[in-house]
Amino acid sequence: MFENLTERLTGIFENLRRHGRLSEADVEAAMREVRLALLEADVHYSVVKRFTNRVKERAIGHDISKALNPAQQVIKIVNEELITILGEPTPLNLKGERPHVIMLVGLQGSGKTTAAAKLAKRLRGQGERVMLVAADPYRPAAVTQLQTLGEQINVPVFYQDDKEPPKLAGEAYQTARKGGVGVVILDTAGRSQMDQALMDELGAIGKKVPVTETLLVVDAMIGQEALNVAQGFRQVLPISGLFMTKIDGDARGGAAISIREVTGVPIKFLGVGESIDAIEEYNPGRLASRILGMGDVLGLIEKAESVFDQEEAEKQAEKLMSGEFSLEDFAKQLKQMRKMGPLGQILEMLPGQMGQVARQVDPRDAEDQLKQIEAVINSMTVEERRNPKILNASRRRRIARGSGLEVQVVNQVMKRFRETQRLIKTIQKSGGKGLSRLMG
Repeated sequence: MFENLTERLTGIFENLRRHGRLSEADVEAAMREVRLALLEADVHYSVVKRFTNRVKERAIGHDISKALNPAQQVIKIVNEELITILGEPTPLNLKGERPHVIMLVGLQGSGKTTAAAKLAKRLRGQGERVMLVAADPYRPAAVTQLQTLGEQINVPVFYQDDKEPPKLAGEAYQTARKGGVGVVILDTAGRSQMDQALMDELGAIGKKVPVTETLLVVDAMIGQEALNVAQGFRQVLPISGLFMTKIDGDARGGAAISIREVTGVPIKFLGVGESIDAIEEYNPGRLASRILGMGDVLGLIEKAESVFDQEEAEKQAEKLMSGEFSLEDFAKQLKQMRKMGPLGQILEMLPGQMGQVARQVDPRDAEDQLKQIEAVINSMTVEERRNPKILNASRRRRIARGSGLEVQVVNQVMKRFRETQRLIKTIQKSGGKGLSRLMG
């Protein structure tokens, strides 16, 4: 979502770095470019004005003029002010008497049902006993969708026919109390637009059960309209946080930057993909780093930790450094890596120059190459994976037919694998030198 903005800001900072010392005119010119970049990214004009004024005021001060590296000081100020706009991280309130009730509200099509399942899986992974409640009897297939998602993540879904949502929520709450459930997530109905009937129903649910958190689910791809939606709901409901969906979408992304400062409501979660695992707790510092092209190493580590088995990873590392790394091991690594999510999201989390190079790669091309490698390896026998030296011409033709690819692609995969093996041997002999080449 922030790709265009990141590219613009990276270009502005690169230009700043070419200056030895920064004059007031240099800072003014850079802030004009930053202002344009933010406005084009659909950041609210009032937020842009306050942001650039604060950066300019600090950047033209005494500290910058005496700094050894003025450009880096300006970038540091931009990063700090961006974090200020994005707001403080505010975790879910799960204190007090159980069960805690989290009510998801929002307009139709904002992604409430999927967001409910994502949140349920995340809380379940943190050791909570969770129950989903299908409190949207109006949208066709809404109940079925939630029940299907509940089965996928092994979380029970409460629903009763012919009951109005407030009464349904009350029944669910009592069932949860008796069953020792810790968190109840209400997937409420939405409308194509805000109306009194919707607000009255949500208010009635709030009177029927003790709601701990009311999270407004907002589609980030609707741009500035997201601010109006947030303001509208906030006027009639005690909104405690925002769950922004479709952050990975092809949109300018300014709403995610503006919404905290304009509405005063904290963002608590981001939906960063279609898969049920594609949810992140909102962290302004890490989001600012990604927007400014600095990557998100901590986020990358967390993604890896969530999908990689520690014991298996240690075994693979031992094999790698002992020179016994086979195509079978390579296939396991690819399978684990693909669990981390779309390659494009992984690339944008890489820091520094590595991230800049990665962002020049078309994620779709990289995904296609990974799929080809997997197809080639999957078309091999176990013996061929463990001992690639036996791959003669006839075997390669058979593998090409089985994978639906050309023989040249099979040859390219094998060439890359041999190059990786050679690099590993070089690293072993040099005591670790050459590791950066392997990572590249």
